[in-house]
Amino acid sequence: MSPFLLTRRAFIASATTSVLATGAFAARPNTARVVPGKLSPNEKLNVAGIGAGGKGTQDILSFQRENIVALCDVDAGRAAEAFYRVPEARQFQDYRKMFDEMGSEIDMVTISTPDHTHAPAAYRAMKLGKHVYVQKPLTHTVAEARLLTRTAREMGVATQMGNQGHSGDGVRDLAEMLWSGVIGTVSEVHVWTDRPGSRWPQGEPTALPPAEPVPEGLNWDLWLGAAPWREFNGLYAPFKWRGWWDFGCGGLGDMACHVMDPAFFALKLGEAPSFTVEPVRMESANGQTYPKNIILKYAFPARADMPPVDLYWYENGLMPPRPEGIPEGDVLGDKQNGSLFIGSKGFLTAGEYGGNARLLPDSIMADYKKPDQTLPRVSGANHYRNFLDACKGNAPAVSNFDYAGPFTEMVLLGNVALRLNKAISFSTESMQITNDAAAQTLLTKPYRTGWELPV
Repeated sequence: MSPFLLTRRAFIASATTSVLATGAFAARPNTARVVPGKLSPNEKLNVAGIGAGGKGTQDILSFQRENIVALCDVDAGRAAEAFYRVPEARQFQDYRKMFDEMGSEIDMVTISTPDHTHAPAAYRAMKLGKHVYVQKPLTHTVAEARLLTRTAREMGVATQMGNQGHSGDGVRDLAEMLWSGVIGTVSEVHVWTDRPGSRWPQGEPTALPPAEPVPEGLNWDLWLGAAPWREFNGLYAPFKWRGWWDFGCGGLGDMACHVMDPAFFALKLGEAPSFTVEPVRMESANGQTYPKNIILKYAFPARADMPPVDLYWYENGLMPPRPEGIPEGDVLGDKQNGSLFIGSKGFLTAGEYGGNARLLPDSIMADYKKPDQTLPRVSGANHYRNFLDACKGNAPAVSNFDYAGPFTEMVLLGNVALRLNKAISFSTESMQITNDAAAQTLLTKPYRTGWELPV
């Protein structure tokens, strides 16, 4: 490569690379102050994908206008389409090896792996000065979310969580409607999803399933990553991992970063100095998988210019009570997913990403004129392009980790309450569970040797 490229991409010092080559991430985590490469808007980023199958295929191919230089996936079969579509990219199974061999050639990384792998991969990438796009939920634990938020600031990299609805007009339309006072003071929000439903099992089994042959092309040890060792079974991979405590974040992790986003944004929940969360309903709980049916209640005090508000979360097809006077034919949200805001003067509902925000009953929407737009819109509602613009020196992406980190913390604290089956009170500033000192350990988790994080 030319000296120009070495300078432009802020190559990592050879001493740092030699430390990484040992693979001793746990013992000697990289603490280099790497400055991200500065590119003009017309230059292309060198992109690597960690998790190239499934959703990862869509994510990595969304950056095909850039230079995709590396693809990493522990499952060659799942990644086959991405490997075929980008034949010029080098292929890896272990992202640590990818960074050891190609770290100096990579500007930006997409991370589209199971939840338990997000933080280790994103942390290593950011410490190497790479911009990162991480699928939702941002992390597997609350402590990991705080770590990634802090690390992104420290390293000065561009970041984005993959809750694509946050780049849409819907969440902004909804916020402007609420802020106009059309339904008065909001005292309750109800948010629901049809997950897990028939998509993956939860609430059973209570013991680990038996060992099965590992599919050809899958490196099971690398798939487990930081998680405790267990034998392979098809109830984990390639998809049903979402229901297991050690790998996924349940229905909250899969959908709350989408469906709860309008409430988090419009009601400024991220500015709350503290909040509580408690299980209202929980069926078939066990130590291995998330419960089968869940209702959670989050209670937020006054924050910014907003009064106290309660937020209820429903899973697996459970729904909030229909407000009195709202006809049965008026659809709440988009049926399977949505939110309902209850104000002192009326009701507002919206779909999965905050889209189709409308007043209830539907009959009053015919003559309603939305307020003037006060929030800037994302060009084309394109979440990927919004992130690329940030990588190339423009404004921070709309779901950068300063937004996505606190949001993820709030979401995942619901799972802590489920684990305890009790109400917990959380101080956002100190990151402390204030009513149960022993519960503090559930903000993090054990890590397998070689995969530890400084949390």
